[in-house]
Amino acid sequence: MPKPIEIRTSPHLKRALSVDRIMRNVVFALLPICAFAVFQFGLSALLLILTTTGAAIATEWFFARASGRGNTVSDWSVVITGILLALTLPPGFPLWMAAVAAFVGVALGKALFGGLGYNVMNPALVGRAFVQAAFPVAITTWTPAFAPGRFTEVIPSTFTLPFMQPIPVSEWVAGLQLDAWTGATPLAMQKFQQIEPSVTDVFTGMIAGSAGETSALLILVCGLWLAFKRMLDWRIPVAVMAGAALTALPFWLLDSSLYPSPWFVLFSGGLMLGAWFMASDMVASPVTTSGVVIYGLFIGILTVVIRLFGGLVEGVMYAILLANAAGPLISSWTQPRVYGAVKKTRETE
Repeated sequence: MPKPIEIRTSPHLKRALSVDRIMRNVVFALLPICAFAVFQFGLSALLLILTTTGAAIATEWFFARASGRGNTVSDWSVVITGILLALTLPPGFPLWMAAVAAFVGVALGKALFGGLGYNVMNPALVGRAFVQAAFPVAITTWTPAFAPGRFTEVIPSTFTLPFMQPIPVSEWVAGLQLDAWTGATPLAMQKFQQIEPSVTDVFTGMIAGSAGETSALLILVCGLWLAFKRMLDWRIPVAVMAGAALTALPFWLLDSSLYPSPWFVLFSGGLMLGAWFMASDMVASPVTTSGVVIYGLFIGILTVVIRLFGGLVEGVMYAILLANAAGPLISSWTQPRVYGAVKKTRETE
């Protein structure tokens, strides 16, 4: 006897996916990047990750209790916020400033809008944008990668007392007796000195920079794993990279001595981390098929425009935040017409 057909209303779920399961897998994907950051920068990077994650969890718990929503920490989303924030900061960033960034990111970027599912912008980038404005010197102070003794001592600026300026790390760096250390990241070297470091070094992570943005290769592998698990929309990072590469290509062909190559644009700075783990935020990105492509292209194009013609060497953060703000409008513009519905015109209104 044939089995009777069951007619049910939507949504028709095909996979038993929950928010906490998706978020937990994102955390797992970020762990190799965190491990490489610790391997590259030592104890300071480890303390930075622990501080931002702990401060983000504490802030989430406080606002959840204050608003009567119950425990929202268990969905793992705030852990992602803390980890991503740490990965976008310099490894020697003072821990008290990192805690402030985590508090602002969760409080203003998430809790203020009602918690998970209601945030307009990526909370980690909201926190990072705040400390970029509040502590511009500390957030542009870079330290060398693979420094000797990085597992037995911390970068001097790490334990700066609250509300105090971090001590300069120039003397500490000089004591390391490193060859060819200029204190500049690859993006700064290319923008201000027209010196483009080896693309291989930039791709593999053999460079200085933010704690978790150096190895484009590792970020790409972890992002592809998430895409394979179907826990992010692969069209977003692909569109971001395509927008960046296609925008950089004509300038590079016009004058390769002044403008960076598309490969350097893709692998340097925070583009890969932003494309795979921040722009793909399920809440702050559009929901339509064509909308996510427009959204990704916008981020890639704006990132390159800021890098080439703006006062900052990096533009990923502002590009994603602006795209987040435009996300609802992009979704509205690209919303497909309901089958059978007549498109409104001036004659039909």
